[in-house]
Amino acid sequence: MNPALDQLRTYPFERLAALLAGNRPPASLPHIGMSIGEPRHPPPRLVLDALAAQLHRLGSYPATRGLAALRESAAAMLQRRFLPPDARVDAETMVLPVNGTREALFSFVQAVVAPMPGAVVCMPNPCYQIYEGAALLAGAQPWYLDTTAATRFVPDLDAVPPAVWDRCQLLFLCSPGNPTGAALSEAYLRHALELAERHDFLIAADECYAELYLGATAPVSLLRAAWTAGHTRYQRCMVFHSLSKRSSVPGLRSGFVAGDPEVMNRYLLYRTYHGCAMPVPTQLASAVAWADDAHVAENRELYRQKFAAVLPLLQPLMNVALPDGAFYLWPDLGRDDVEFTRALHAAQNLTILPGSYLARAHDGGNPGQGRVRISLVASVDECVSAALRIRDFMTGN
Repeated sequence: MNPALDQLRTYPFERLAALLAGNRPPASLPHIGMSIGEPRHPPPRLVLDALAAQLHRLGSYPATRGLAALRESAAAMLQRRFLPPDARVDAETMVLPVNGTREALFSFVQAVVAPMPGAVVCMPNPCYQIYEGAALLAGAQPWYLDTTAATRFVPDLDAVPPAVWDRCQLLFLCSPGNPTGAALSEAYLRHALELAERHDFLIAADECYAELYLGATAPVSLLRAAWTAGHTRYQRCMVFHSLSKRSSVPGLRSGFVAGDPEVMNRYLLYRTYHGCAMPVPTQLASAVAWADDAHVAENRELYRQKFAAVLPLLQPLMNVALPDGAFYLWPDLGRDDVEFTRALHAAQNLTILPGSYLARAHDGGNPGQGRVRISLVASVDECVSAALRIRDFMTGN
């Protein structure tokens, strides 16, 4: 067996299941799950109809590169939603469909990291655990960039020693972040690009929450920062987008990657051996989804309603603020996050996730300790009910 498997940490939700084992929450309270970032809004009808209309296309193997219609729809979405009017994304050489960003984030690391002593992959801390596992299985060591209130919940790039940047092969960024919800500015992204050029590494920007923003404008894409900096072929950049969050179809397992055509060409070669082509009906339904923005605006509005309803109930009890985007609350409890999670479940039949399970401890401590991630993925009414249960738990009612 691959000895790197021994370095993988237990997945957060396995740890959560072990933590809650033995609890006997009140049977009178229906369970509310707010631990997993799984969107539960109704899938848009136009996507379901498009998928059903193409099921007869299951009789042939799909091409890894994907249909031109899908790549063109994805490229048009990027240009329409995230890029300046004069920017262009070449659908032929800069876009590749993937079976969800989780699969793509993992496989991308395997394709681009060169196995050599001292190789480093830099990533936020806390973060999506796939970043860490992918780095370890590619033979690299993770370097954790803490995202705390002191850094405004963004990774402090200037805290990384130059010697570490010299060993870095890939930097993961996530905007809006999971679990913090913090969005990265264009100036920040351009600084990251300057470091990448100076120290010769790639940037993988996880933008799967990019359409779930709470202000007036969408977060800045890494591709925009590259274009405005004069990197019109998006050198050293790869962005990852998903329909799971944008369109509330996590079961469709559909996303795409876009960026540097030279890197993409090598990644495509990897994927032809990886055996992960997207089924044709999924591709055609996805092309319809990427082309439509109306259902995305409706989806975004539902999340805004949840934050507006839940925050006034929780802010008197804990240090919690409105994030820039995504659908998570990341409150500072001022107490042990693991014990809080277990006791809340036992008393209120409500499941959240300890923040320390999402972060890694090191010399500076665990930046998730004392925090919890609350996923506002249930209906508006269920989210309000959950907030009321948390209030009752914390006030002893």
